[in-house]
Amino acid sequence: MTRRRWIADEVSGDRAFLFGKNAEHLARVLRARAGQQFDIATPEGVRLGEIVGVASDRVEFRLLDQQPLETSDQAPLLVHLYLAIFKFDRMEWAIEKCTELGASSIMPVIAQRSDAHLVSGAAKRVERWRRIAHEAAQQSRRNQPPTITDPIKLETAAQKAKGKRIVLAETEPNTRLAEAIEGDEVCLAIGPEGGWTNSELEMFRKHQWQSASLGPTILRAETAAVAALAIVLACR
Repeated sequence: MTRRRWIADEVSGDRAFLFGKNAEHLARVLRARAGQQFDIATPEGVRLGEIVGVASDRVEFRLLDQQPLETSDQAPLLVHLYLAIFKFDRMEWAIEKCTELGASSIMPVIAQRSDAHLVSGAAKRVERWRRIAHEAAQQSRRNQPPTITDPIKLETAAQKAKGKRIVLAETEPNTRLAEAIEGDEVCLAIGPEGGWTNSELEMFRKHQWQSASLGPTILRAETAAVAALAIVLACR
């Protein structure tokens, strides 16, 4: 039977710790007790951990093995998602599913058509988004969740991007996403409801982003994010 995996909140020597909601779930819901063993994801890899202490807000493990059971769950390439802020319930779903698929990082970006009320509330949502990614990473047996940054203005994010830069654009008539993928690191920009403006597409071109399409139909932002990530990873 596959052991449940937890991502350690802290590691010190041969000890690993869970805090907060993870610890509370393990202690109160799963009724954890000393001696139980779980897979523990640490920065060095997945280790076998045995519970040595349980409290409502803190669970302590002793790491039993000297070598990691697994050293990496990294996808065949790094994929950084630039998600223009959209409706929070749909954005949370996209973050969860893109974490399960293997996104390396997720950057909420402020586009011209991003709703002003959503933009103003986005900074307060970041910690919730990180918790969602953390829980999805554990459920999907990833070693670590993707990095989720604070919201940032689109052009600032676009000009700092590294690797192959691809912006999904419904106006792109020729290049499909699968044809644009190259290299070991890909940045993928997903627009807001209503799509990118012409000036934003020109800005992307100025910063060496290549336009690509997911096909003839118009997808919701959350659908486009999941479909695009799956295509990129499947092509490697």
